[in-house]
Amino acid sequence: MSAPTSPADLYRHSLRLLLDKNVPGWVGLWADDGVMEFPFAPDGWPARLEGREAIAAYMRDYPDHIDLHDFPELRIHETTDPEIIVVEMRGVGRLVETGSAFDMTYIAVVTIRDGRIASYRDYWNPLAVLAPGTDFTGSSR
Repeated sequence: MSAPTSPADLYRHSLRLLLDKNVPGWVGLWADDGVMEFPFAPDGWPARLEGREAIAAYMRDYPDHIDLHDFPELRIHETTDPEIIVVEMRGVGRLVETGSAFDMTYIAVVTIRDGRIASYRDYWNPLAVLAPGTDFTGSSR
């Protein structure tokens, strides 16, 4: 497969790698000095990861916790800056440990520079994981 040529294509490719549980391939899409931010991160969760190595360490065990099945309702919006896209999507699957449903809505602001992910601001809903007795769908168990 040839390298994706647009930010939207690169992002779609990144989602395919996550669905394939290819975390090393996903991390390989990042710039060495890439930054991943979680502006709504709750206490005890990282708010900012700096550099590909930190992002790799954070994502290393992701498939052991969340078994992603699909990203329905994917919408990628181009901006006036050709390197920046805004993404709306849902991630659905199951939590590996409990088998509970996983259904999270995301908005991300992603900057692609020189064919690599340079910045990823992930605006996910931490209330879905903080509410007592709830799973990642936000519904009661």
